[in-house]
Amino acid sequence: MELVWLEDFSALAEYGSFVRAAEARHVTQPAFSRRVRALENWMGVELFVRTPQGATLTEAGKQILPSAQETARRLYRMRSEAQEVAGMAIKTLQFAATHSLSFTFFPRWLRSTENGAPIEAVRLHSDSMAACEQMLIQGHVQFLLCHRHPDVPPLLAPDQFMGKKVGEDVLVPLASASANFGSAPASLPYLAYTQESGLGRIVAHRLQGKEEFLHLKPLFSSHLAAVLMSMALENKGVAWLPRSLTEQEVADGRLVRALDESWDIPLDIHLTRPTGAISQSAEEFWTKLRDC
Repeated sequence: MELVWLEDFSALAEYGSFVRAAEARHVTQPAFSRRVRALENWMGVELFVRTPQGATLTEAGKQILPSAQETARRLYRMRSEAQEVAGMAIKTLQFAATHSLSFTFFPRWLRSTENGAPIEAVRLHSDSMAACEQMLIQGHVQFLLCHRHPDVPPLLAPDQFMGKKVGEDVLVPLASASANFGSAPASLPYLAYTQESGLGRIVAHRLQGKEEFLHLKPLFSSHLAAVLMSMALENKGVAWLPRSLTEQEVADGRLVRALDESWDIPLDIHLTRPTGAISQSAEEFWTKLRDC
């Protein structure tokens, strides 16, 4: 048994695709497939149903997924605790944050949490929502900072993770001030988020069944809000962008509303952690945050 097998198992369960999961794990698809098969051989059962459309968990796979994820977290936590006790590791707080929050919200928020007592060390991992969720599930980080919407439940198991609201944001449909998409409704180009994006999940929920009503024409997609903002600034279309990311561009008049305020999407900013034990320094940070 190897720890990497459990991490691959969790990634494939999340993505449902060998290609996408292998990309997320930074390994070739054949090597990834061999490692998943090695885990199945060790277990003595098939964990996935493989089809041309992707991979889905078997009943056995569904049964062991929570235990596999918790085992990986426990092993990483054990290593961190041993290093701290031996004085080999600084008491570093490990955060995963989506790109849009890493750029703007995270630095200001972290300073506000110090409250006169500087945090010893912090490591920030910035990636897509799907990748950040995997980092938290696998125990590589203690905290996940992301946008949330009450109507779009997180993919993280509620009995394994808990969260706290630490801020607010809003998604606003914006376009370049100099954009001219023509008078025909069908000519409104749309800049969309990909499936790996947490904001994409939220926007997709809000627009479900309404794309034709808004006459949106998908033109470009990315999991990065910053990339969509750049495309919008280049007159390429309309994008739902976080206010926290676009304050300066809106203030300068470079980005303007493409739709009225009824199409805004209010968001919460959440910090999520495992319900199980985390390192002592992380527990102290969470307690201080909870008491604020």
